[in-house]
Amino acid sequence: MEIKRIVEGILFAAQKPLTARQVQQVFPELEQPPVQDIQSAIDAVAGDYADRAIELRQVASGYRFQVKSELAYWVARLFEEKPARYSRALLETLAIIAYRQPVTRGDIENIRGVAVSSNIIRTLLEREWIRIVAHKEVPGRPALYGTSKQFLDYFDLSSLQELPTLQEVQDLAVSVANNQQPMQVNSEPQETTEQQEFTQNATENTAQDTPETSG
Repeated sequence: MEIKRIVEGILFAAQKPLTARQVQQVFPELEQPPVQDIQSAIDAVAGDYADRAIELRQVASGYRFQVKSELAYWVARLFEEKPARYSRALLETLAIIAYRQPVTRGDIENIRGVAVSSNIIRTLLEREWIRIVAHKEVPGRPALYGTSKQFLDYFDLSSLQELPTLQEVQDLAVSVANNQQPMQVNSEPQETTEQQEFTQNATENTAQDTPETSG
């Protein structure tokens, strides 16, 4: 059977994003195509879906099929349960970690100007949007937080470099401050309310800082 068809079926049935190497491992050991052939098949499948409502999208953890973001409004109407809503404080905290990582809880509190609830940090850890990347070598050795691959996957990013740039964040902050229509910082609309609010909170809490790319 043609490798491309098998790869398409594997990725369509997978319940999580898969890399080319992970797709290769699905094949029987003695029948595994080279990774380069798997990647070529993935690229070909992605091309086949370029003009369709479904796309094969590369995120941080690998490749996954998903409905194109411009159709999210209509697809969401299929589901009765409303998506989880997160507090402004949680999204502000997440934005600070994303743009300033690695950061301690104290760093976050210094930027926000208020204490960070333990529940917020616990929720972000349980959601696996952030992780402890190290401990700062100061008295008490506080945890240093950074974002995870799950964070990138959820926000439809393949790397931190795809976050809005400092200039885009600053321009958006100016637009909001002037009550103007905010500029669109990505080529595609955001999929959920918390994704929209995440970008908004980033403009208010990190516009003065240069994004880090570690983690």
